Amino acid sequence: MKINGSNHVNLNPYHKHLNRQTEMKQSYQQEDKVEISPKAKSLQENASTDPAREKKVADIKQAIEQGEYKVDAEKTAQKMIEFWNSRK
Repeated sequence: MKINGSNHVNLNPYHKHLNRQTEMKQSYQQEDKVEISPKAKSLQENASTDPAREKKVADIKQAIEQGEYKVDAEKTAQKMIEFWNSRK
């Protein structure tokens, strides 16, 4: 009695399916794109900061780095109350 060996061509029955998945992934890959409107571009180009505000931010940064910056909790709470009351 002669026994024929297995068909070595189809050792992995999922091989064709895996190839199809790979092909589909490659066909669906798209590049990410970012589009900025002309108005946003003009705002970025014309965005000049107020020198007084820049100085205030620099002073606060320096105070934080030196450990001298203190938060006034009452003033912060009052601003929060004003903000939420104005939204009604």
